[in-house]
Amino acid sequence: MEHRLAGTFTASTAGYSKTWVRGPLWDGLWMLNALWLAPLVWWLGRGHSDPLDSPINSFYLVITACFWIGHRLSSAYVAYCTPAYRPLLHSQRTRFVWVPMAIAVFVFALLLPGDDAYPLTRVERIVALAIVDYAFVTYHFASQHYGALSLYRTRSGRPRDVKAQRMDRLFALSIGGVMVFIAEVLAGTAVLQERWLDPIVDPKWLSAVHGQFQVLGTGLVVLATAWLLWAEVRTGSPSVPRAAYIVSVSLMVLTAFFVDPFVFIVMWTAQHWLVAVGLTSEVAAGGPAPGPSRWYRFWSAVNQRRWSVLLVLVLISVVLMPVMEIEAVEDEAVRYGPQLFPFLTGLLDAPGLVPALTALGFASGFIHYAMDRSVFRFSNRDVRDAARALLIPRPSPQDRPLPPQRAAAFSNDRPAM
Repeated sequence: MEHRLAGTFTASTAGYSKTWVRGPLWDGLWMLNALWLAPLVWWLGRGHSDPLDSPINSFYLVITACFWIGHRLSSAYVAYCTPAYRPLLHSQRTRFVWVPMAIAVFVFALLLPGDDAYPLTRVERIVALAIVDYAFVTYHFASQHYGALSLYRTRSGRPRDVKAQRMDRLFALSIGGVMVFIAEVLAGTAVLQERWLDPIVDPKWLSAVHGQFQVLGTGLVVLATAWLLWAEVRTGSPSVPRAAYIVSVSLMVLTAFFVDPFVFIVMWTAQHWLVAVGLTSEVAAGGPAPGPSRWYRFWSAVNQRRWSVLLVLVLISVVLMPVMEIEAVEDEAVRYGPQLFPFLTGLLDAPGLVPALTALGFASGFIHYAMDRSVFRFSNRDVRDAARALLIPRPSPQDRPLPPQRAAAFSNDRPAM
């Protein structure tokens, strides 16, 4: 790739003063959204014993309609609709082309055949795939937290801080992953928990130790948060947005032990979706000229304005939400599609269409997990070059270029995400 990261660094970048992705307002809305989501959801639920009967349910309907599927397709949008990632479709074709295709073929081949095609019935295959998906999505959420912490660490001038990388990964996986899983198990809301966990762990025992796990979990989250914040302070130049992100993750995880499971799901998923679409708009808007390709010229016209990228993702999300909801395998799962498009209910529930839509839902989810790892694999130099809008602070008018040796030294750093 002809353009290089080194050529765009400035003197203010050398001081690493621009630690925000865009600024306090933008980061506060998209990256640090848990800090306003938590009090908002609490306020919406005041005076209601059942959150499903409160304004929280309506709020989640809007958030789900606008961002759920848009976030799921966001990494594919970055990969296929931004000129910056075009070279990667050739140089890393396996990651960006063949793996997504293989996932789709595997899922459809697994779920479309009837009950007699495999040793397991179709329903049993769907249940097994849902359990696997739950494991992947738990890790996927934790990985996003690690990626956000790494992004802020990079922008604060510490992309190669190995100790900080390990601390970030441990915090994201243990607090943002394991602790959330434990809280969901205690609440009995892990996906299909009665099928795979209840035969192993007695639900009565879980109920008996629920209080002890609340105290233990709270203590571990508080200690881990204090540990990471103290390490940030000891760097001598702590990053405010990075510290705020640490607090936002911990705040959500703490609520998981004490609030209604639905309230936690609203915060946890909304936070994840908003971060994904926010970063997508930023990467897309920071791409190079599209060249002669009509495809990329069209999308570059959209990508010039961040709001238009968001609008495209929101429209896609609204249209596809009732289709993708078919993959829900639990009877008590909340579905919002029929509330927005009641005329589609009978059509989408047609017996011949359900297996295909279920396969489409699962395939899109697994492809999203794989594409996220490819699009934001900042340990790879070419990916860093494509996503330069996230990694390089925008220069101010008073900025002056870095000396070549300083710029080259930074460009060789490899932030791991």
